[in-house]
Amino acid sequence: MAPSSKSLFDALFPVVHADAPAQPPSVTSRTANAIQTVRSAMAVPENELKRWRRTFETNAQTTVEGEKFLNPEQFVNAIAPKSDLTKIGRAQFATLFRVADTNKRGLVSWDDFVVFETILKRPDADYWIAFEYFDVDNSGTITYDEFKNVFKSAITSESIPFDFDGDWVKLYLGKKDGTHVLGYNEFTQLMKGLQGERLRQAFKYLDSDEDGFIRPDQFKRIVLETAGHKLSEAVIERLPTLCTLSPGGRISYSEVNAFHNVIREMDMVERIIREATSKSKDGRIDQSDFLNHCAASTRYALFTPMEASIIFHFAARGDSSRRLALIDFAQLLDPRWQAPARGVGSTPIEASTTMHIVHGVAHSIYNFALGGIAGAFGATIVYPIDLVKTRMQNQRSTVVGQLLYKNSMDCVRKVLHNEGFLGFYRGLGPQLIGVAPEKAIKLTVNDFVRSRAMDPETGRIKLRWELLAGGMAGGCQVIFTNPLEIVKIRLQMQGEAAKLEGAVPKGAGHIIRQLGLVGLYKGASACLLRDIPFSAIYFPAYAHLKKDFFHEGYNGKQLTFLETLASAAIAGMPAAYFTTPADVVKTRLQTEAKTGQTHYKGMADAFRKIYREEGFKAFFKGGPARIIRSSPQFGFTLVAYEYLHKFLPYPFRENSRDVETAFTSQREDLAKIRARNALRILLDVHGNFGPRSA
Repeated sequence: MAPSSKSLFDALFPVVHADAPAQPPSVTSRTANAIQTVRSAMAVPENELKRWRRTFETNAQTTVEGEKFLNPEQFVNAIAPKSDLTKIGRAQFATLFRVADTNKRGLVSWDDFVVFETILKRPDADYWIAFEYFDVDNSGTITYDEFKNVFKSAITSESIPFDFDGDWVKLYLGKKDGTHVLGYNEFTQLMKGLQGERLRQAFKYLDSDEDGFIRPDQFKRIVLETAGHKLSEAVIERLPTLCTLSPGGRISYSEVNAFHNVIREMDMVERIIREATSKSKDGRIDQSDFLNHCAASTRYALFTPMEASIIFHFAARGDSSRRLALIDFAQLLDPRWQAPARGVGSTPIEASTTMHIVHGVAHSIYNFALGGIAGAFGATIVYPIDLVKTRMQNQRSTVVGQLLYKNSMDCVRKVLHNEGFLGFYRGLGPQLIGVAPEKAIKLTVNDFVRSRAMDPETGRIKLRWELLAGGMAGGCQVIFTNPLEIVKIRLQMQGEAAKLEGAVPKGAGHIIRQLGLVGLYKGASACLLRDIPFSAIYFPAYAHLKKDFFHEGYNGKQLTFLETLASAAIAGMPAAYFTTPADVVKTRLQTEAKTGQTHYKGMADAFRKIYREEGFKAFFKGGPARIIRSSPQFGFTLVAYEYLHKFLPYPFRENSRDVETAFTSQREDLAKIRARNALRILLDVHGNFGPRSA
């Protein structure tokens, strides 16, 4: 049920009586904003309003006279992000309760909640909420006394004092008697520059002898009060080491100001680092690379050499001269970052090695299982195409009489007419039994070799290792592929033989007994010749299409379903077509020759006789059908494999080289992000703002 406009107006601001004194002109602006908010609330889509109602009903456990309300704790549960990628504690979101509680009764009603959620839909919700917090008397303006009292409520006696009578404050608020008040727009500019003024005043206060330097511990004190919620504990512990950047063992105002600019522009720092490391050949950058990319990607020089030195100082843990990977910057970019856990006890290295081996085995089993499921899924989807491809490849132009199939489409029509729809799935049983270990071992071996050859810090792998990983994956799969395919091919050809010769189709068990163990590996050399180059082409092409064409991981980008499918399918095209000759020879060797057909003694003999009797084009028979089959099969297989990893993640995940931050994550609702940003603005006033207000 949509809230009434009257209740929304009452919640937004108190009723103005006819005999009330005239208000400052800025009230008109605030009234207009309030009316806009009400209109927005009235225009909220029904489904969104229902979602708000569900959230409210789920969390509102306080009842007064039959009406449900949110107390501060319940309000936090309703509006705080569930997987926040910042260092802000959930309890600190109670600071925003004061804005939502428009009636100042210590409870938030349904109408209050709707107004607050509607405010969060504003593009400037963060500054608007901060303005509401400082506007204690709901006048639509902020006086000197309001600004001072709200600010001082967050400062303890141990905090660095702030001079409210300084020139900077007077520039915004005029004289102390309150002749100048701040409207909303003026307030936003004041808040944007406030932290810089806090920094200047704090440095001046601590620089008692006025020589332009402070001690490292004093610098740490300043940062903890103004930006502690933006830094990881690892960076906070090393704040005093900033004094090592210049001789003298102390820290200048220039360095403090440079550090402040780095923290203030952290999103831009992260963007530049991610882009620069992504474009770097070795996945690493130095200070020159950082500044060069900054100059190329921004209109003006955003960061000074001193600021770049500070970034690399904290990322490199002192050795700022070396080239750094993205993971090295994690402790600076991610305020939640913690140092990797170390072994406990007298033999931490041995314990760590044992756990690493156990983890490796468990992870391979996990990949093997998911690879099997994904392989079965992909094989089932394209199996009819595979049957047509097999019959076209086995059709020989030297057989007496006319060809059974004119082309692939003619083959489809005749299979459907003579054998029915199920004829397209003849031999699927052995395919599914064998495809699980086949695809599983291919995907597992490729992932295993790539992980061992990959740079653990950059996630980069050299092309020769990519080719080797793919080739080894293709070679290992032949253990399962060859017996599977020889049985599958003979089953697929039986439908054709049954119509021509009146033969009774034999089952897979009969074929296996007839061939024996040695016979099941007939044509294995041709199978190796096909599968090794196929995988050596396919897997590197797939990885580079994702990274270089669709820009996976670029500024945290995650590929969509269609982008992943396109990468997997396109990579399969050259891999399938260029290995068709080996596939043709393998099919001829594994198919039981009928009367009048050429017999082949081995792979070399098959290549010679096919070329002599049918010409070079015969090696690419079924090539288009092979592309049509292999490309979507591997497309759907790899997509299934990727999404299985996403939805069934490995439970014992090791520390990842990926750096996930609030900059890259888009999982949270935009309203929750705006609520978090509003709290950040208040925390920038003082680090104790949230806890003291909560």
